[in-house]
Amino acid sequence: MNQEKRILGSLYGSLVGDALGVPVEFASREKRKLDPVIGMRSHGAHGQPAGTWSDDGSLLLCSVESLIEKSFDLQDMGERFLQWFELGHWAAHGLVFDIGNATRQALLRIRHGIPASDAGGRDPYDNGNGSLMRILPVVLANLHQEESIFITRIAQASAITHGHIRSQMACVFHGLVVRELMQEASPREALHKVQQIFQRLYADNEELGTFREVLRGDLASQPEIHIHSGGYVMETLIASLWCLLTTDNFSDCVLKAVNLGDDTDTTGCVAGGLAGVVYGLDGIPAEWRLALPRQEDLRRLFTAFLESNRTTP
Repeated sequence: MNQEKRILGSLYGSLVGDALGVPVEFASREKRKLDPVIGMRSHGAHGQPAGTWSDDGSLLLCSVESLIEKSFDLQDMGERFLQWFELGHWAAHGLVFDIGNATRQALLRIRHGIPASDAGGRDPYDNGNGSLMRILPVVLANLHQEESIFITRIAQASAITHGHIRSQMACVFHGLVVRELMQEASPREALHKVQQIFQRLYADNEELGTFREVLRGDLASQPEIHIHSGGYVMETLIASLWCLLTTDNFSDCVLKAVNLGDDTDTTGCVAGGLAGVVYGLDGIPAEWRLALPRQEDLRRLFTAFLESNRTTP
């Protein structure tokens, strides 16, 4: 599988995972066991047509567009996020129907003139999953940068909406996993290598202890009851990796993520992005990908993203 198939798989996979989760967001795991998601649904939690992505997908797409047009420009990226919030830019149907509190507050700060680089909250209570859900394009656009630049850019992009070091580190961990997967490591190989790299990078950081669960050698063998799927960044990071490690195809991974319940769209989005890297564009069921709206817009955007990455030194 070539690199472009993996990149397209990751981008479409994120949107598909998000869209699978939108209709059942906030519902409990117990409800999902009684009525598991097995494909695209319409209406539900937000009353949207089948295939609709949420704020996760919209901010991810805004990131892609910014990276194409401005390379790496935090202010431009933050202003595109604000354009989504105010005008529905890159919303699936032009409508903003969901946004996390930390993201909302950060975008209001940008609206009032705070630089995007300083807009994200830095309180421990600001560690929702709102930067993790959209960080993938920044990771993909910087795969060939040296490690220090790769890590710094991921952390800086997180801080547009989530500036606490924990959120930044979670995005870096995710980015390091994606980097290994893009080099054709298996999910288990990628996680094992990243655990070592991450502990080296943050050996002296007091936040390292917060990552003890994702640094476990037996993450894949943890029972589902120990895997949480709320809006906390660490829960989403762990749950998405667990779903990837405990399945062997795209469909099973994203459905497992969504059927964990609670913050279904974001767990599905992050797991779908990871699974898309592993299984590629062709691993995503065509009917799910074709259920996404704005097909031509997505094709043009992703083609331009691939081209921009071909020409990036």
